[in-house]
Order: sequence, then structure tokens, then C-alpha cells
Amino acid sequence: MPLRKRGERNRRAPGGRWICVANTKERTEDTCPLVYQCRLPLSTRTVNHLADLLRRHLKAIRSRWRILLPGKIAVIVLAVLRHDQRLADMAGGNDVSESTVRRWRDELIGLLAVQAPRLDGALKQVVRQGLPRESPCTGSSSTT
Repeated sequence: MPLRKRGERNRRAPGGRWICVANTKERTEDTCPLVYQCRLPLSTRTVNHLADLLRRHLKAIRSRWRILLPGKIAVIVLAVLRHDQRLADMAGGNDVSESTVRRWRDELIGLLAVQAPRLDGALKQVVRQGLPRESPCTGSSSTT
């Protein structure tokens, strides 16, 4: 399509006006991505625990790399789970896709679930230790 001079009408455009759409990935002048921060009450122990779980898992599956470090991934997942951040918001602020954050979330939940004791095993341990059990119906405690 030949270029038109300024003020010349485009007969194919609605109303004969010139329509120009720039298709570029560069930002316009004086704009920047909006990022906000929030305070997330997390202990260092919690973040380190999740990061260590992820490191061990990555080593076990022989994963070569991740786009972010395990500690940063742990903080992102905890923000999604604890602070109810949207996946798209956390993804955009960390230059990863929404599906990547979803995969990290599901992966860390799975790693934590593997560590959790099964209910029957936990109840047997309670009985063995002779700790009082609460009756689900009455709420009263009794020892067996």
C-alpha cells in the first residue's frame, strides 16, 4: 500500500479518513509498568522451607533451571496462597506467564501434600501418645 501525503484522504477507510495503527512493542514516552508492593507477613523459616522443598524436587527431577530462583518462586506462591493475589498480577509483576505461576503453585502444593501425614496415621499417633481426643459431636475431650 503506497504512503499517502498528510491531509490526503484514504478512500478505503470509513469516512475517507486516514487510519494509522502503529504495531510496536516499544513503550511510548514517559510510561512505565505499574508495580505495587504489599507487606506479606511471612517468616523466613516458612520461605526457606518451601525454597528447600523446591530445590530438592528440582534436583530429584534433574531440572536444569527455572526462570526465577526457588526462594523467589516460594514468595510468589505464598503471596498467591496467603494474600489471595491473582495469578495474572503476580505473573505480570515478575515477568512470567500466568500459567507458569499456576504451575508453580500446584507444584508446591503437591510437594507440601506429600509431606503431610495421612489422617489415619495421625489419629493412630494421637491414640498411642494417650492425648485426649475431642469427640466430633459433643466437643468434649475424653481419653481412651
